[in-house]
Amino acid sequence: MHIEIIGAESLGVRGLCCFVETKDRNILIDPGIALGYMRHKLLPHPIQIAIDEKAQKRIMDAWSNSTDIVLSHFHGDHVPLADANPYQLDISRLIGLNPEVRIWTKDPSHFSPTEENRATSLTTFLHVGLISAEGEKDGPMTFSGPVPHGDANDTSESVMMTRIEEDEVFVHAPDIQLLDDETVSQIICWKPDIVLAGGPPIYLSRLSADQIERAWHNAERLCQAIDRVILDHHLMRSRDGLEWLKRLSSKTGKPVMCAADFMHKPRLLFEADRERLYKRMPVPDGWHEDYARGKVSTDDFPLELG
Repeated sequence: MHIEIIGAESLGVRGLCCFVETKDRNILIDPGIALGYMRHKLLPHPIQIAIDEKAQKRIMDAWSNSTDIVLSHFHGDHVPLADANPYQLDISRLIGLNPEVRIWTKDPSHFSPTEENRATSLTTFLHVGLISAEGEKDGPMTFSGPVPHGDANDTSESVMMTRIEEDEVFVHAPDIQLLDDETVSQIICWKPDIVLAGGPPIYLSRLSADQIERAWHNAERLCQAIDRVILDHHLMRSRDGLEWLKRLSSKTGKPVMCAADFMHKPRLLFEADRERLYKRMPVPDGWHEDYARGKVSTDDFPLELG
């Protein structure tokens, strides 16, 4: 099994997209991408947009070569969109790329109204059917039932987790935020060798002290049971997330990773660093409007890793 994480916050963009190659299947999970549209009253910096462009291209390449595509839920950083903004993956770019691919989703009975509209857009634009996957098994893939998108007390949204087994077991657990004990228990019961999970959004003031404590406790549980734990997504939208991982590694004695660490790439926390990027490389007035019209490109903003 080969696992490639394509998009995540520590890789410079919003998402939790990965491409898993097994002997008989190429499985693309959550092929969406986004940038925080407005952060600190600033639009995405062109350097972040350049990374976003590369991630979108890689998703399109993986889409073309996939036997299976899994959509855990229909947020704009996890699926292509018909009404995409300039920094999201537009469905129209995928038309005709892989008409025979199987697309697995959470059960339609668990769609929110927005998710229902986005699912309809996918089938309309791509002329494909969506396969209800919750609780099902197909080849190396096993799918969970609905689990909370965050806290168990919030029943408005759910996500679907994916387990892939070949020579080892990989679990993709997006947007769980480590806030629901039963969800974490299910991951542990699946006995994975590697887990890629969305950590808690500690950058948000609405997250209570009790929720932060619960997320920490559940992170410890994962690390005690699983050798390779990758925590990213919401957790890496602030630099406090890096300190959180460092403390977790120290406490558990396990090398807890973010997606960039797993992929042996530099940590690019551009969501957290937007203000710093603007100070280091000022953006001309009107640049984003011109970018949306195709009048300028990101070429004038070379990536600096220092």
